[in-house]
Amino acid sequence: MSTEEITIRSIQHYLYCPHRWGLLEIDRAWAENIFVTKANLMHERVHEPEQYYSAKGKKVYTSVPVYCDQEAYNLYGITDCIELIPDQQGVPVDKSGKRYRLRIIEYKPTIPKERLYREDDLMQVFAQKICVDFVFGGDSEGYIYYADVRKRIRLPLRENYDLYDEKLKTLLQEMRNCLKKGLIPEIRRGQNCNGCSMKDLCMPTLKPITNLHDRIRKLEEVD
Repeated sequence: MSTEEITIRSIQHYLYCPHRWGLLEIDRAWAENIFVTKANLMHERVHEPEQYYSAKGKKVYTSVPVYCDQEAYNLYGITDCIELIPDQQGVPVDKSGKRYRLRIIEYKPTIPKERLYREDDLMQVFAQKICVDFVFGGDSEGYIYYADVRKRIRLPLRENYDLYDEKLKTLLQEMRNCLKKGLIPEIRRGQNCNGCSMKDLCMPTLKPITNLHDRIRKLEEVD
């Protein structure tokens, strides 16, 4: 992956744990556990190429590729689902001339305890919004659907647009700096590693070697 491009999904990984993100993106490490498997199975039901259906007067598309190649973002990825709701104040998406209000739906397996959504999930959907608005125009909405409670939660993306936009740009710059330098961020203090699929690979109780060049040097010393 070019250091100039960032996947939407990796933003969520970075916010969840920058060190874990570094292992994934720089070391190309990966491991699965029951939580990852559960999420993968749920997303397989959504990510069927070019799936489309109608429901209650709206059009529903799943596995929609989107991007934004503006220099401040340079993002790309796939949305779980985009709903098109007929609205005269909306945007045209095809040659029919009809206008629609766009709604992004991100699927998650379980709702967080004592809160409606996680900040890393919200920023993932906000990045999707940047791309959806760039491709289709308009001002899309964002929701998270939690499979365990069969409920969707509306995210306050429009109301806090400037705040999330500034945060996203800062995150993207941090991520690109790490990728360019081959730098794996250190484990944050207070990071909850329970349930993380990367725990055995990460070994959070050990002091990490965060710079890629230092990691190579240490390996050469062992040899």
